[in-house]
Amino acid sequence: MTHPPRRLREETACIAYHFHWACGDILGLPHAERRAWVREIARINSAAEEGR
Repeated sequence: MTHPPRRLREETACIAYHFHWACGDILGLPHAERRAWVREIARINSAAEEGR
């Protein structure tokens, strides 16, 4: 199964921006794992916003 290029770019950009991981490393992750990291980033960001 392939994933829409837009979603792949969004996931890759999010993880690269927040964790500073290399693009190749991110693209090498299984889709489910990439999505899990994106959800974790969203959780971290939500918690940080609540702490303001």
